[in-house]
Amino acid sequence: MTQTAGIIEEKLRAAFAPAHLEIIDESHLHAGHSGARPEGETHFRVVVVANAFDGLSRLQRQRSVMDALAEELAGPVHALAIRARTPAEHGDS
Repeated sequence: MTQTAGIIEEKLRAAFAPAHLEIIDESHLHAGHSGARPEGETHFRVVVVANAFDGLSRLQRQRSVMDALAEELAGPVHALAIRARTPAEHGDS
């Protein structure tokens, strides 16, 4: 796991205590694009399954994830794809 991915994992675990968490570095798919750095760690996809999302709209869930990662989004992370679900929606009930 890369340094930035490790920080993302730490922050999401602390903020949401997820039942399931995936952090995928997709930087290699964006090589040469705007915001991409040769060393990578710029484009991520996260899947967060947590009870904390219960009762929240899709937009509220995404905003809460973005709030938890505000420092990274202001710095090294150029793009973040978010899938935020409850355990019941994910099939982990």
